[in-house]
Amino acid sequence: MSDTSRIGRADQACHELLLRLAGRLPDDLLWRLRDWLSVEGRAAVSATLPRALLRNRIGLTDVERDLLIEAVGGWGAPRRLLDAVLPVHAPDAPLAQFRAGSAIPDLAMLSVLAVVRGHAGATELRHSLRIGGRGEQRVVLVLGADRPWALAGSLQRLLRAHGERTPCVEVLPSNLEPPAYHQAAIVGSAPVWTATASPTVTERPAGALIGM
Repeated sequence: MSDTSRIGRADQACHELLLRLAGRLPDDLLWRLRDWLSVEGRAAVSATLPRALLRNRIGLTDVERDLLIEAVGGWGAPRRLLDAVLPVHAPDAPLAQFRAGSAIPDLAMLSVLAVVRGHAGATELRHSLRIGGRGEQRVVLVLGADRPWALAGSLQRLLRAHGERTPCVEVLPSNLEPPAYHQAAIVGSAPVWTATASPTVTERPAGALIGM
């Protein structure tokens, strides 16, 4: 396996692990880890993620532990820290509740839409609001995308530019069964955009806005 392929597999494993940790790691930490991953800040991720799991007493399933080792295990994380992460048979069911965000995008979501519909592999954009003790938190869901960790980072930075302190952006690859947190978020969401089939005889837009 070439170094480029190995790095790509590690980035993919790290992105999948961070997806599985949504709703388990604090938002302010999760968005920062995703930001580092998107700009190749692998050393920062490997130094922070294992310690964050230990500090927050978050256990990992066997599959999640394999993802952790495949990712940060090759980026310099001490093996003793990886071995110290607690094991769990299955993660707790997510406590978060979601309701659909507006299907008519505000300025922030229009900016997100402009990026998503131009990103290779993206098939759908959805908008959800997570309901909790601190009020409502926007959750942006993108289904399908090449290099999903790069898209997640770009969208996070865009939302921060629009004033969101802890952007929650979930980019789900097409080959991943959505974890329970994301299943709940998808059910409690509104569609904003979905890709359409490629034009054949007459030219049509590359995507369609829902609700506008």
